[in-house]
Amino acid sequence: MFRIIAWLLLLVAFLIVVGLWPAAAAPVGLAFAGLAVIVGAIPGPVWLLVAGAVWLRFRHAPAKPATA
Repeated sequence: MFRIIAWLLLLVAFLIVVGLWPAAAAPVGLAFAGLAVIVGAIPGPVWLLVAGAVWLRFRHAPAKPATA
């Protein structure tokens, strides 16, 4: 895992030095911009309703008492 992180950091450093960083980072920026559009298109109360439904679905249930 450390080797992969080291290679990625080396790649980033190379791209910055060469000057290709804006071209390499453009797809990531566009992906985040698209995500912001999608999140912004859905009204806030809908997000709250979805969050409540997810919380109800995955909340921790108390342990059932043991029967003798």
